[in-house]
Amino acid sequence: MADKKVDLYSLKLPEDLRKLSYEQCDDLCRQIRSVLIKTVSKNGGHLASNLGTVELTVALHRVFSSPEDRIVWDVGHQAYTHKILTGRLDRFGTLRKEGGISGFCRPDESEHDAFISGHSSNSISAALGIAYAKKLSGDKHHAIAVLGDGAMTGGMSYEGLNNAGKSDTNMIVILNYNEMSISRNVGGMAKYLSQMRTKSSYKKTKTAVEKVLDVTPVLGQPVKKVVKSSKEAVKNMILHSTMFEELGFEFIGPLDGHNIEELETGLRTAKELHKPVFVHVNTTKGKGYAPAEANPGEFHGVGSFEIATGNPDVVCQDSFSSVMGKELCRLARADKRICAVTAAMKYGTGLQYFAKSFPDRFFDVGIRSEDAVTFCGGLAAEGMIPVFAVYSTFLQRSYDQLIHDLAIGGLHAVICVDRAGIVGSDGETHQGIFDISFLTAVPDVVIYSPSNYGELKICLKKAVLEQKGIAVVRYPRGRDVSSNSADIVAWEHIHAQNGGRTLIMSYGRVADNVEKAAALLEEKGIVCDTLKLVKVFPLSDKVKKIVNSYDRVYFFEEAYRCGSLSEKLAAVCPAVKSFAIDGFVSHGEPAQLLDELGLSAEKIAEKVEGLVNDET
Repeated sequence: MADKKVDLYSLKLPEDLRKLSYEQCDDLCRQIRSVLIKTVSKNGGHLASNLGTVELTVALHRVFSSPEDRIVWDVGHQAYTHKILTGRLDRFGTLRKEGGISGFCRPDESEHDAFISGHSSNSISAALGIAYAKKLSGDKHHAIAVLGDGAMTGGMSYEGLNNAGKSDTNMIVILNYNEMSISRNVGGMAKYLSQMRTKSSYKKTKTAVEKVLDVTPVLGQPVKKVVKSSKEAVKNMILHSTMFEELGFEFIGPLDGHNIEELETGLRTAKELHKPVFVHVNTTKGKGYAPAEANPGEFHGVGSFEIATGNPDVVCQDSFSSVMGKELCRLARADKRICAVTAAMKYGTGLQYFAKSFPDRFFDVGIRSEDAVTFCGGLAAEGMIPVFAVYSTFLQRSYDQLIHDLAIGGLHAVICVDRAGIVGSDGETHQGIFDISFLTAVPDVVIYSPSNYGELKICLKKAVLEQKGIAVVRYPRGRDVSSNSADIVAWEHIHAQNGGRTLIMSYGRVADNVEKAAALLEEKGIVCDTLKLVKVFPLSDKVKKIVNSYDRVYFFEEAYRCGSLSEKLAAVCPAVKSFAIDGFVSHGEPAQLLDELGLSAEKIAEKVEGLVNDET
């Protein structure tokens, strides 16, 4: 096979990778990049991070034997090539589509996916657990954690490193360094890694090591001798070792992440050491696609786009996120106490406007949601008004801090929960369906859930300037598509109050579907009143009084059923029937998923019609 031109679709993968020459590997990487760009341009997804890890993934599968050797991808948004190389090439066109393959790693999708992922910085801890399990069972195979430098800004990575360095297991940590997470990396660790990337002494040592390895077998004891002497050379040239060596790891790198031969040499060396090894690999995010290389942040997670230009098919002029960000700027101009905090999601949460207008009051703490909440507590303790904008799925990681560092002290902070409810193609790990359940269990929390832009602005002002304690404003991903965008006139709306004995109620995005469902039912002669909540928690006496005045109350909710508002209301108002989400929700288009969950206008009307007819 070494003399033939390679065809990605004709290979038996990953086995045939080991039969290829380096020249063929380079050609294979070009073909893989073409598949990545073509697929993501149609389906959306994480592009720049995956373009940067093509050679690294090919080298991993040439050196290690998956699934016996377990590769744990941090987050998973750099594992598309891994999916292509492990039996999913023919289905890759279904990426992120309902019924298709996931955009993240899922063990139920393939035996080659070692651990489910979607949140950052957990790969080292997970891989260490796998490595220990192998050691205890006498399995000599390796556990390999692959994480980006963005994930290295997360505290959990260091907890894992501290535990792993002393483990005496077949554990390898590969740092894919590309100077980016989602937004530009921030903080002391980003600076430290950047210095390691460019430190001339390491480059000199790397060149010296390569010369020795050129005449040294890449297996067995000779490699160990070379590594030992190389390590001594490093220590002779640098006054202090790396922090990773201080934690107990052998250190290899930096390696050129786009040179398969160099990557293989480093990875085989790491494999032969049979102890914890830290491998530093330098890559270019967006490699091989000019628009992504020029703007890696914009091409981290994208919708569909035009390949020739990199332009998106649809330019979203506004969104709940951008409206929140602009309104927060307006409030901050009049009140210098207001600060904005993000955990590496400046653009995703709409805080880029605040960052530009008030740089001294804008704080990006990196991928550290836990740190962000406690940091907000410190700001609040000194009289500032911190506003932490965060995706619902990532707020889950801050639960202890919400209770311990904000709520107990009665400190006032605003949590803007972005991507609340169904988010779509990112699937189970990103659906924002749990925030109602866990936030309502925290004492004295107040939650607003606007359904349109006008309500969002009023709720934000109320939460920032008038509320005490933890005030939460939650809103969905994307644009306001509601049929009624008027500002609220009360925190509880009763629409179409025409003497019916049936009430349908909801809040947030689904409230609009409830209104439409009531109109559909009216066409069939079924009279229903509707109730929309805006200040959704705590449930007011007024809401309970309204609900108790009806014979039948159907509460439809874009949230997990256990701990939901509908469940809480049903506990004190017997007429209430709860219609919420049971279990995890897979990936797909939000509108389609809402319909399948029974939360579209048509499905709400269908359900209510059936119940009313049964009960009458």
